[in-house]
Amino acid sequence: MEHEDPRNGESPHRSSKKPKFSSNYIPESEIRDEFSHHQPRVARINNGSFGSCPGSVLAAQRRWQLQFLRQPDAFYFNTLRNGITASRMIIKDLINADHVDEVSLVDNATTAAAIVLQQIGHSFAEGKFKKSDTVLMLHCAFQAVKKSIQAYVTRAGGSVVEVRLPFPVNSEEEIISEFKQSITEGKSNGRKIRLAIIDHITSMPSVVIPVKELVRVCREEGIDQVFVDAAHAIGSLKVAVKEIGADFYVSNLHRWFFCPPSVAFLHCKKANASSDVHHPVVSHEYGNGLPIESSWIGTRDYSSQLVIPAVLEFVNRFEGGIEGIMERNHEQVVKMGKMLAESWGTNLGSPPEMCMAMIMVGLPSRLCLNSEEDASRLRSYLRDCHEVEVPIFYQVPKDGEDGVRDNDGCITGYVRISHQVYNTLDDYEKLRDAINQIVKDGKTCKMLCIE
Repeated sequence: MEHEDPRNGESPHRSSKKPKFSSNYIPESEIRDEFSHHQPRVARINNGSFGSCPGSVLAAQRRWQLQFLRQPDAFYFNTLRNGITASRMIIKDLINADHVDEVSLVDNATTAAAIVLQQIGHSFAEGKFKKSDTVLMLHCAFQAVKKSIQAYVTRAGGSVVEVRLPFPVNSEEEIISEFKQSITEGKSNGRKIRLAIIDHITSMPSVVIPVKELVRVCREEGIDQVFVDAAHAIGSLKVAVKEIGADFYVSNLHRWFFCPPSVAFLHCKKANASSDVHHPVVSHEYGNGLPIESSWIGTRDYSSQLVIPAVLEFVNRFEGGIEGIMERNHEQVVKMGKMLAESWGTNLGSPPEMCMAMIMVGLPSRLCLNSEEDASRLRSYLRDCHEVEVPIFYQVPKDGEDGVRDNDGCITGYVRISHQVYNTLDDYEKLRDAINQIVKDGKTCKMLCIE
């Protein structure tokens, strides 16, 4: 039997026991205590952007930080590797991966994108791929991913094909159809698609993508590799990497899994965990495999990677653990989205089954939200004048199409609301009433003044 490097996570103390849930579930008062560090009176319905971290996990993080500061040498040689391995083992079980060697902990999804696109860029630069070959991605991909493609792929000669995401969207079939059309475009003139980047949950607008079906289409069409950018996934929907079948899958742990910022896992299928895949920050661990390279990229604070066991303890205080949290967040965000849409006389941006803990809700057309500048002004106004934190999405009207309408005109603006365990009905009523007041006062986005 081949010898296993213990740094990759082989431990004689591995346990197959299922997590134990408390018989006394966390009461509302303790939930409020866990998030008492949040700014008072602010309707924080934007968990999707930066996530949230409970006080008990922050306390665990501080203990790790102090342990390092007290005796850094002992911490580095005796503690750090084992702690990161324990965290990777937890993630391996949560995402149903085959082996802990497939799981690396990195800072965020942006870092993971750099890891994946770096090896694609090298293949273009070294002549392994033709200059005419391409990368496929959704047009609403996260801006950092687009910039990574620019930095690593297009500057090395590769091209990009963007899949237009229908929005508002009514069914998964609409997305699959657009995806197939873009594959045809990408393969035109004898080109090969070397990488497809697929969001599991898009950010803005927020929609759950039928990622398993799209990965299957990629395999049928002979696309070399598939990278799933699932920044919003873990903690908001069930992640089963073997069933999805992508070559690379990343999800932030600080968004919906209660870790402090910032930490993400990157899953690489065993067949793809080759010597060509490296962390973009090179340290003395270069060449020892991505999980080991990622576990030491120089002196820094690794506490966000080490607190994952404490996070698991926190979520298991809730009925049903993380799956129970996901189910309740979905139910509540749909309920709140419908309440807002009914009050404003607008629509939801997708069917409830195509959202998880975030949902898009149309804004009244009387706001005259006609540009990204209008969206930014409205968001700032809600923050500064109504203590409501929520992202605003501007939907560019398509040529020759009216789009979705309310009683007064075409809906061109949407709010993206999130629901996390700390949110209450008051948060959403505060947003509802603020928008209704703006409309009642006859103001448009351009008329809003921020003092």
